[in-house]
Formats: sequence, C-alpha cells, structure tokens
Amino acid sequence: MSAREREVLEAVERLRRLRPKLKDELITLAHGAGGRASRVLVEALFLEELGNPVLAELEDAARIDGLALTTDSYVVKPLFFPGGDIGELAVNGTINDLAVSGARPLCLCAGFVIEEGFPIADLRRIAASMGEAARAAGVPVVAGDTKVVERGHGDGVYVTTTGIGVIDEGVELSPANVQVGDRILVSGPMGDHGVAIMIARGALELEVELESDTAPLHALVGDLLASCEGVRWLRDPTRGGLATVLNELALATELAVVLDEGAIPVRPEVTGACEILGIDPLYVANEGKLVAVVAREHAEEALEALRADRVARDAAIVGEVQPDPPGLVVLETSFGGRRIVDMLVGDPLPRIC
Repeated sequence: MSAREREVLEAVERLRRLRPKLKDELITLAHGAGGRASRVLVEALFLEELGNPVLAELEDAARIDGLALTTDSYVVKPLFFPGGDIGELAVNGTINDLAVSGARPLCLCAGFVIEEGFPIADLRRIAASMGEAARAAGVPVVAGDTKVVERGHGDGVYVTTTGIGVIDEGVELSPANVQVGDRILVSGPMGDHGVAIMIARGALELEVELESDTAPLHALVGDLLASCEGVRWLRDPTRGGLATVLNELALATELAVVLDEGAIPVRPEVTGACEILGIDPLYVANEGKLVAVVAREHAEEALEALRADRVARDAAIVGEVQPDPPGLVVLETSFGGRRIVDMLVGDPLPRIC
C-alpha cells in the first residue's frame, strides 16, 4: 500500500470514528435501512436516552444472566411474497436474532398493529403462517397484543415479535473474540430476500423465479457450535446485507475484513436484478443466512458443518480478518483490484422486512 493510499484510509477511519451526531430534524427512510443513518439514530438518540451497559453492546440480542432477549418489528411490503409472508418472516427473523447470539430459542411474543378495514381472511392467513412456522421451529408464540388504528393510518398490518432464549454454558459469541487470521463464512447466496421482495412488488419487469430465503437458523447454529470449535462471532445479514454487518464488525474490532469477490455466492437472478437497480448485492437483505467468523484452523471444519444442513449447502469461505486497514471492509475484486466497501448510505430497498 502506498503512502498516499494509507493517508486516505487513515482519514476515512478518523471520520468514521467521530462520535455520531444526529443532525436530521425529520426521520427518513434511510433511518430504517440498517446502515449508517440507522446507526447514527440508534447511537445518538436511543443509546443516549436509554443507555445502559447491556444496550450499549448493540448486539442482535441482549444477554442477561444466561438468557438472551430480542425484539423486532416487521413492515414488509407486500405482506405476501414468493417464499413467505410477514407472519413467517416475523417468526424466523426473531428466532435468528436469538440463534446468532448463541441462544437456544424458547418462546416468542407477538404484537399486531392492524389497520381498520384489513381483511380478516388475510389476517387469518398471516396468523396461520406464524403458527406453522413457530411449530416447525419448535418455538411457540406464548403471548401477544393487538391494536387497531384508523383506516389509512396503518398500511395493512405491522407485526412485532419478541423472543427469549437460553445461552448454554461455554457459549460466548462476541466481536471481542475475533482475531487476525480468522476466516469469514457465509451460509449461502446473498441478496435473495431483498430481490424477491422487489420482484413481488412488480418494480422489475423480470420473468424469474426467485423466492425469499426466509428460514429459521437455530438448528444450523446449534449443529455448528456442537461440531466445530473456534466459532468467534455470528450474525444474520438482514437490513444492509453482508456489507453492513461486516462494517459493524470491523468497527467493533478495529480490524480489517478483507473479502474475496469471486468467493461470495450470489445467484445470477440477484446479480441481474441488482445491475438493473444499480445496487450492490452485498447491501441486499437476507432472511435465512448467517455470517460466521471462525478461527483459521477450524474454518474448513465449520464449512463442512454448515454444508451438512440443507439450508446451508452453498456455504462458502469468503474472506478473512486482517490487521490493516483497521475498521474497514475491503473487497478484492475479480479484476485484481481492491475497493473499500463502506456502510450502507440511504435505503435503496425500503420496507423489505
């Protein structure tokens, strides 16, 4: 790396490490995209006002005395899409937030905000989908709440799910565990969910068969942790995609994440749609994939464990943790060059989860 390149990277790093300040006066869609604007909103407003040591960790689930607790809201549009619907998504998404925190999910709570005039048949279909997904995962919905808002004020239905799980003794997944030389693995192709939603909206005139990848990951995580040592950290790359979660990791560890573009699995349908939209598949959401950081000596073992499960048969090793440039994600391109993969700015695909 040349001296000039190093100066540029150091300048970028200094800018990114400034204490975030919320300068916006109004909420925008970007604040819900899971990228830079979301991070500033959380750190400069919610963390400032609600801050405590547990919340300050900013993980997918809070860890308290051997338990994991998480909550998530779902506003996906359309409510029904190829491969799933808002009900199944709400169950699987919350289960996955518990799973990647190293917890065994125990149960869920569900809250519904329903717009006046919403068809009962559609609500029953959503509830039935949630019930089916919860029973299939072995994680029951044990409590809930329902609110109805005036016609024109709710866009159909919004669903919030809260989950609780148990963290087994000896399981500790954290960015603090990540070391130089660790390998980055993904459990399958990136971007399926986000592109499936866009196709379902009719925004793209594409005749392709692509379904959301929504799926529960707790069994996969359990098998991985049971069969492989050296698993340092896990995350499900939902809003903001692979690029955003790895940027969060790089910032938390003050290390570099270096990706091999040619090793990252992406379906041709997703690549084509992203080219039309002018976005990078690395920023597109997934709802049934995980990212794992594993010690170098156990990476192949972890890859084998992932591929043994049908939901991760296309798992791949896509990069590694390096010391330089600290706090950044770098992509080694198929053309032999390198480029920085920054945190998502804006919201190219709103209302996808």
